[in-house]
Amino acid sequence: MVIVALALACQSAGGPAGSNEEEAGIGASGSEAIPTLDELRNAGYRGFEGQEEPVALVNGTWKGEPFEEGGASRPEVHFVGDFMMHGDLDGDGSDETVVLLSESSGGSGTYLYLAVVESKGGKLDNVATQLVGDRVQVRGAKIDDGEILLDVLRSGPTDAACCPGELATVGWKLSSGGGLTEVPSSEEPSRFSLETIGGTEWVLRAWAIDETAPAEPEVTLSYQEGRFSGKSGCNNYFASVEQGEMPGDVSVGPAGATRMACPEPLMAVETRYLEQFGAVNRIGFVATQLALSYEKDGVGGVMLFDARESDSPETP
Repeated sequence: MVIVALALACQSAGGPAGSNEEEAGIGASGSEAIPTLDELRNAGYRGFEGQEEPVALVNGTWKGEPFEEGGASRPEVHFVGDFMMHGDLDGDGSDETVVLLSESSGGSGTYLYLAVVESKGGKLDNVATQLVGDRVQVRGAKIDDGEILLDVLRSGPTDAACCPGELATVGWKLSSGGGLTEVPSSEEPSRFSLETIGGTEWVLRAWAIDETAPAEPEVTLSYQEGRFSGKSGCNNYFASVEQGEMPGDVSVGPAGATRMACPEPLMAVETRYLEQFGAVNRIGFVATQLALSYEKDGVGGVMLFDARESDSPETP
C-alpha cells in the first residue's frame, strides 16, 4: 500500500517541530487499509529542501523554530484541505491515496511537493518526496496506469512568479528502487484564461479556506463568452467579466438577477454570495477546486467551487 502526498497551499493549524524520526512519526502505527484523513494529517514526512530532519504534522501542520531568535519567519509544512484520490501506484493490486501538502519558509514562495508513503505491517513510511514547483496550482489530478498525473497552473517563461499563466500536465511514476521518476507529457503547454473554466458548472463548497458553505441552497457559477451566470441561492444571476493584464486577474461587472422572493435563510446566502462575488478580482485553483479571490473594503478572501460531476455517462 502506498500513500502519495502532494503539496499546494497553506492551511493553518498549530503543531510542534519534530527533531527526529520517532518524534516525526516516521514508521508510526497506521492501518493496512486506506489511511483516514486524520491519520494523514498526523503523519510524518521528510525530504523538503532545506529541512534535514523529518517533520511531524499535528492536525495538519508543522512549524519549525524561527530562523532568527525572536523572529517571525520560520519553516512550515501544511496539509491542504481534505483532497484525496485513490489508485494503484506500485502494481500490487491495492489502491493508493493521494493528498496535498505545502511548504514555506517565511518568504513569498509556497512550494508544492509530491511525497510517497508506504504502508506495511501497520506502519507508515515516507519513502519518496519530490518538489513540483513554487506557487504551482493543481486544477486536476488522477492516477492512470500507475502514474500520478497533475494538471497544473504554473509560471511560464514570461510569467512573474506571483502570477502563473501556463497550463501543463506533469507526472511521476514510483520506481522499483524507491523514489519518483518524472514521466514526459504528450500535451503541449497552453495559456490560462477565462475559457479554461468554461464548459463546466461549478458548485460553491466554501465561503473561505476554513469556512464551509451550506449544501442547500445550492450556489453555482458558469462562464461563457464573457459572462458569469448561475444560481445565487434563491435567484438566477449574471454578470459580465473581463480578463485583466496579468494571468488570473479579472474584473466583474455589476450583477443582475431575477426577482423571486425566498425564505430568509436562502436570502441570507444569496446576499452574502452576491456581495463577495461582486468583489472578485482573481481566479485560480486550490487542490482541484476553482478559487475566486475577492477584496471588499480592504478585506480579502477566497471562495472555493467544485466542478459538478455528471450524473450519467455522456451520450454520443
